[in-house]
Order: sequence, then C-alpha cells, then structure tokens
Amino acid sequence: MSGQFITIEGIECVGKSTNAKFIEDALNKKGYKTLVTREPGGSGVGEKIRNILLFEKKDTLSPMTELLLLFAAREKHINEIIKPALNNGTWVICDRFTDASFAYQGFGRKLGFEKVNQLKTLIQKDFEPDLTILLDAPLELITSRRKLNPNDRFESEDKKFFERVRNGYLELAKTFEERVKVIDASKDIKEVQNQIILLINDLVRNQS
Repeated sequence: MSGQFITIEGIECVGKSTNAKFIEDALNKKGYKTLVTREPGGSGVGEKIRNILLFEKKDTLSPMTELLLLFAAREKHINEIIKPALNNGTWVICDRFTDASFAYQGFGRKLGFEKVNQLKTLIQKDFEPDLTILLDAPLELITSRRKLNPNDRFESEDKKFFERVRNGYLELAKTFEERVKVIDASKDIKEVQNQIILLINDLVRNQS
C-alpha cells in the first residue's frame, strides 16, 4: 500500500514545524513509516535554492524569479524525494507545498492565481496532497509571536503582504475544500492537536 501525502500550510509562526513533528509521532505510534520534509528545500538542490530565496538581498529577486525557483526546487523534491517515499509505503509530511506558492507569490506578490497554476500543471500534473492542514491565526497574534529581528526575506515583509497571504490561503481553502482543512491556530496547542488528530484518523480510515 502506498503512503499518504500530508502538507501543512500557514503564514509564519502558526506552528507548522511543531505540528509536523506531532503528526510524525502520531503516525509512528500507529505503525506507519514517515518522512518529514519541507519547502522550499527537501532535496540537495532544493536546500541550495532555499538559501537563495530566504537570504538573497531583497531587491535582487523579482516575484517571477522567486516563483520559478520555487518550482525548480519542487520538481526535484517531488520526483526524487516525495514520490519514491510514497511508493515505498512511507507517509510524507511536508512543511509547505504548492499552496504556499499560490499564497505567497500568487497573492502576496500579486502574480495572480493563473501564473502559479500554469507552473503547477506543468510540474505536478495531477499530483496532489491527500490532505492539507491550514493553520490559520489572526495577524495580530502572529505579529506578537514574531521575533524582533526577522530571520529572512519573507519574515521581513510588512503587514499588508501577510494580509494578502493569509487571505490567499483562506481563498484556497474554499477552492479546494475537500483537500484543505482549516484549523484555528490561535487556540491552545492541545486543542489544535486534537483537531489535527481527528483529520489524521480520518485519513487512516479512508486508506484502510
């Protein structure tokens, strides 16, 4: 039996990495093999591209360059890491995937849905996550969680940028409502994880 592909989405500081680990532990307890990965990154080439995207000077990458680099990394990630793991029966948990490109470049950078979707169709064809968990929280809460000194190009963006990104994610949840499940990340971590485990249990039952 092939593995299942779970992606975790959301803007900065909503708990994606923490909950990726939580999902990994929950699946391991059920006896499933898991792989936790991330985007941008995931492969050797992908991690090099990640460094360019996050730490290159702000004015040296256009929005389209950003988008093309993301999909270049994604092509390697899908074909060299994600699909082989799934075919081997491993459940893959990815911290961000293509929905992030729609939200950050399509909405945040104002490139629009269609440009991102054209690249998605070219690179992924019909390959989609089995479940996407969107951790959503008000920007006021996110601002209070963010560090005073941003770590990278994206963290240094202004409030209006993150408003567009968050709204983009919520639009995606409406467009892909069967796949994208929204969880209120402003709640207590236990409550958030209770909601996550319900989604994971549903996915396990549907696969059986």
